[in-house]
Amino acid sequence: MQDEFEDIVRRESATVYRLAFSRLRNAADAEDVCQAVFLRLLNADPVFTDADHRHAWLLRTTINCCADVRRSAWRRRVHVGESSRSAARQALNCQSLRQHREQMQRDELSARIDAAMEALSEKQRTAVHLHYFEGLSGDEIANLTGDRPSTVRSHLRRARKTLERLLGDAL
Repeated sequence: MQDEFEDIVRRESATVYRLAFSRLRNAADAEDVCQAVFLRLLNADPVFTDADHRHAWLLRTTINCCADVRRSAWRRRVHVGESSRSAARQALNCQSLRQHREQMQRDELSARIDAAMEALSEKQRTAVHLHYFEGLSGDEIANLTGDRPSTVRSHLRRARKTLERLLGDAL
């Protein structure tokens, strides 16, 4: 049982973390959500029909935990600081000037993409993440989020327009 749980955590933790970070835009909160999701899995010990069922359960639970974080009184009262990316950027140790310039260009593009993603609504960010990073269809996203498929398609269409407008020259 413990080996199976550890295997699930090893295989699914990156997916859960990415979705949480996509929704919350804060590394510390995303890590907290990731832990909460796997604690729920451990405590609930649900029975899954297959790996896809387990994956969908983890994604839905991640969305619910992110909503819990957003509703928390702590988050409403405390200013959330910058993500850990800035600390990583400061710790960057490039071996050559060319590598440094290339890294700076990637950082600049990454910052532009982050700013563009931040311009999207939470539902649009979630739809974009689940569609493009997790490979889910509109119908699968609708089942996870509780929205209608047409609403999911609308979120994706609006998100693509916004991203194209904000990142047009970088695409």
